[in-house]
Amino acid sequence: MTVPSPLRTAPGSLNATLASDLPTNVTNETFCSTDWPVVIPNELFLTLGALSFLENLLVVAAIVKNRNLHSPMYYFICCLAVSDMLVSISNVVETFFMLLIDHGVLVVRSSTMQQMDNVMDMLICSSLMSSLSFLSVIAIDRYITIFYALRYHNIMTFQRAVMVIVAVWLVSSVSSAIFITYDSTAVILCLVVFFLSMVILIMALYIHMFALARQHARRISSMQRKQNSPQFTSMKGAITLTILLGVFFVCWGPFFLHLILILTCPTHPTCTCYFSYFSLYLILVICNSVVDPIIYAFRSQELRRTLKEVVFCFW
Repeated sequence: MTVPSPLRTAPGSLNATLASDLPTNVTNETFCSTDWPVVIPNELFLTLGALSFLENLLVVAAIVKNRNLHSPMYYFICCLAVSDMLVSISNVVETFFMLLIDHGVLVVRSSTMQQMDNVMDMLICSSLMSSLSFLSVIAIDRYITIFYALRYHNIMTFQRAVMVIVAVWLVSSVSSAIFITYDSTAVILCLVVFFLSMVILIMALYIHMFALARQHARRISSMQRKQNSPQFTSMKGAITLTILLGVFFVCWGPFFLHLILILTCPTHPTCTCYFSYFSLYLILVICNSVVDPIIYAFRSQELRRTLKEVVFCFW
């Protein structure tokens, strides 16, 4: 079995902190079949990263190209795609250097490797925070669309949408830089608290949104105007967001559970067994970036049509 590349587990990096909790010489016979962490081939990381980058790049190009998609909700979706691209870029660059190092093509000093890994960790951290933030922003946008439909264009103006986007990217970037320079335990705690806070906010909006939307749907159905209702269109956007959130929690959930276990039971046999599958959790994170563009295209006919035009332009 091959060992993880030094770049992905450079000393002092966030990845190194997560990997440091992996079992090394303690065999958990009850829960684990091996005392070594599971290793995923670098080629798989590289392939998924490249695929994710191309898919999300097409989504961004389609939204920029089609004026019908120039609305706050699609601006936020575009930013969500950019967040996924950050994960892809960090993964492709990191894996590329890992392959060069593993094959002896590239030799770097440990200090240089540390700096490179810090940059990759910052990109991943920024992507994580911006993704959660934009999912929350999209949920708020759908909430306003459903309950303040007549005032939506006055509330969610282009200027306000731009201000929200700039604020999210600024806070995500600055926070990521601070996290990388501070104690690793504090970083993990902050990420977990941020994740739980965003989940609580989104779930609170959803409970209210779908409860009242159900009442609206009944009234609209009784008036036989369901298909032409703006609330129905808004609910379609809310359902799309529901799918995105579900995929996000499935893909990022194991990673966040890994962080929580590091804080709560770093030496427990069950936890150390869970730590040994850390590479699989990274694969799931990358898969989230691969699946999201498919959801955009599947749920939006206008975006799907524009994506076809963009692809044929480059064909």
